[in-house]
Amino acid sequence: MSRLFDRLDSLMPGLEDVYRDVHEHPELAFQEKRTAGVVAALLEEQGWETATGVGRTGVVGVLRNGEGPVVMLRADMDALPVEERTGLPYASTQTAVDDSGATVPVMHACGHDVHVAALLGACALFAGDRASWRGTLVAVFQPGEESGLGARAMIDDGLFERFPKPEVVLGQHVGPGPAGLVATCPGPVMGGTDNLRIRLFGRGGHGSKPESAVDPVVMAAHLVLRLQTVVSRTVAAADPVVVTVGALHAGTTAATIPDEAELAVNIRTTSAAARDLALATIERLVKAEALAAGAPREPEIVPVCTLPNTVNDPAATERVAAAHRGHFGDGAVIPVGPNSASEDFGLLAEAAGVPSVFWFFGGLDAEEYTKAFLAGRVAQDVPQNHASTFAPVVQPTLGTGVRALAAAALAWLEPR
Repeated sequence: MSRLFDRLDSLMPGLEDVYRDVHEHPELAFQEKRTAGVVAALLEEQGWETATGVGRTGVVGVLRNGEGPVVMLRADMDALPVEERTGLPYASTQTAVDDSGATVPVMHACGHDVHVAALLGACALFAGDRASWRGTLVAVFQPGEESGLGARAMIDDGLFERFPKPEVVLGQHVGPGPAGLVATCPGPVMGGTDNLRIRLFGRGGHGSKPESAVDPVVMAAHLVLRLQTVVSRTVAAADPVVVTVGALHAGTTAATIPDEAELAVNIRTTSAAARDLALATIERLVKAEALAAGAPREPEIVPVCTLPNTVNDPAATERVAAAHRGHFGDGAVIPVGPNSASEDFGLLAEAAGVPSVFWFFGGLDAEEYTKAFLAGRVAQDVPQNHASTFAPVVQPTLGTGVRALAAAALAWLEPR
């Protein structure tokens, strides 16, 4: 069915324009109204049944093409509160008001703009060549992945009741690897994550008389360092765990000891046992730090978001990998191990009770990546997802994303 891809070269200039447009106009989680409008207009133009506002700002397209398997393809749409420093001519200068009411810069620092354009490209290929395949495609443009709430919002809004239920859910993510490569991993592919909001309560006072106060800033500073022992001294070295304090807020002036401090903590785990141990240890450390400081009340530990491990079905993963090898060639498809990053993609297949496959594809200039790799400086010289300098090269990244989605879907759809 290679003829499905015959139109890709003619489609690519338009897809590149879509990518640059979405990159230049990023939107935070559940604010993706403009992006959703762009997506819905193009799907309708291609002939898809299109629904908007699914899970608040999500878009779902359905393309029915006779009896056959139902395949779901997913892309996420939201961006991050990051100020772009790529220097690109289409760099974002957008700002938005976040959930706390603060005005923040916004950037597609995780490649979701690539995901949107790639899925739109795959949709265009299938809509333009209905003579070569049979079945039903469901294209899901998901909001709010960065919040961890987007997939659940679409599920709760009837994703699998309002639209055809799939036999498999397929998704992908661009990453800091050489453009043109595709990477697969059977079994656990991405870690689980927990976000916690921790409030430490002290007793405010004047900076000149600390003996009359209980300082939550000192408490928080000690806790930030103490939390590092969850990984280094509590969990087995063979069981990967990452603990990050991503935000710490306390006080307003230099000479005033505040009443409280708040920490935003992220935990990444790859097993249920490690997660339980990490969470229990964090609770113990937080309460002990407050007790040691003589805090007037116990701290609050509030779960904000929890995502399970993303697990690829082994048989389905091999089916996708075989399709990718057949399309790209053996040398362009590589195996990788589990990633400590997290996704809410797996919730879709879990809710539908069907297998899922999630793979990665490179987005960086291959020569620059190779140069950094040979120098042993990948960590220092290669921008990672969520960095203000993360900027996938347009090609061959976008073409690879389109082809990878379409080839994977063809592994399930029936040929005519």
